[in-house]
Amino acid sequence: MARTAVKRRSANSLLLGYSFKFSTFKTVPHSRNAATLRPMHQTPANQGLGQSGAGAGAKRTLALVIPTLYEAGNIRPLLERARRTLDALGIPYELIVVDDDSRDGIDAIVDDFAGEDRRVRLLTRVGQRGLAGAVIHGWANTDASILGVMDADLQHPPELLGQMWKALTGGADVVVASRYAPQGSRPNWNRFRHLLSQVSIWMTLPLQRPGVRVSDPMSGFFLVRRSAIEKLQLQQQGFKILLEVLVCGDIRSAVEIPFRFGHRQAGRSKANLRVGLDYLLLLGRLWKRREKLTTEDTKVRKGKA
Repeated sequence: MARTAVKRRSANSLLLGYSFKFSTFKTVPHSRNAATLRPMHQTPANQGLGQSGAGAGAKRTLALVIPTLYEAGNIRPLLERARRTLDALGIPYELIVVDDDSRDGIDAIVDDFAGEDRRVRLLTRVGQRGLAGAVIHGWANTDASILGVMDADLQHPPELLGQMWKALTGGADVVVASRYAPQGSRPNWNRFRHLLSQVSIWMTLPLQRPGVRVSDPMSGFFLVRRSAIEKLQLQQQGFKILLEVLVCGDIRSAVEIPFRFGHRQAGRSKANLRVGLDYLLLLGRLWKRREKLTTEDTKVRKGKA
C-alpha cells in the first residue's frame, strides 16, 4: 500500500508548493490556500496524465476520495459497500482515504483492506486539517480521468455510485448526489438546519452559471471529469469543494441524482462556527473569480466578433 504523510511547512518557508512521492502529480499552491492539479512531467508526445502510486501501469478510470477525521467507526462498512458497488460496474477504480492524522485506529483498518486490495489506499496528512484540502490532496495523487468524493460517515449511500457513474458516462461533466432534487430528502434535520441549508444554497444562486445550476451545490458526494477541473486553482481552505468546481470549472453539463440523506452511524459532525466563516470567505473569493472569468469570456467573444 502506498501511504504518504505531509508535514506542515514553516510560515517563513519560501517553498509554497509541495510534491507527492507516489504520484506524477503535484499540488502547486498559487497562494497559501490555492492549488492546481497538473502533470509534473509532460512531453510533447504525452500531455495527459501519468502513472500514480496505485502501481505501475495501473491507471484508474475512477478515483473516489474519502476524507476522514475521527471516522474509524465508519470506514470499514463504507469501504465494503463502496467496493461491492464499484466491483459490479466492472471498471478500474481506486478508493483513496485521506485522513487528517486522526490517530483513532483508522490507519490500521485501512491497512487491512489495502493488504488484500491494492485499489484501496491511505494518505495521511500531518499538521493539516480541512475537508477541501483533503479532497485536493487525494485527487492530486491519482491519474484517474474521473474524480469523486464522498463523506465517510455513511450519510452518503455508496450504492448510489452506480447511478452516478451511468449519468457521467452518458455525457455529463459533473454528477451530484442531491438532497434537494425531486425525491431527495433530509429526514433527520430540524427546522433550523433546514433553514440554514436553504439560505446557504440561496446565496450560491447568483454564482452558478445558467444551464448548469444544481439544487445542492453544497453536496459532498459527486463525480467530475478531471479534464473539467485540472486547470483550476482550487482553494484548500473550505468545507465543501463542489461549489468551486461548478463556478470555476469547465462544466457544460450537470446531472443530479436524488438521495435520502442518512443517519451518521458513528463519530460526530465536524460542522462548527469556523466552517461557517470559511464558507462566507469562499463565497467572497468565488465572487471575485467569477467576475474575472466573466470579463475574460467577454473579451474572447469580442475578439471572435
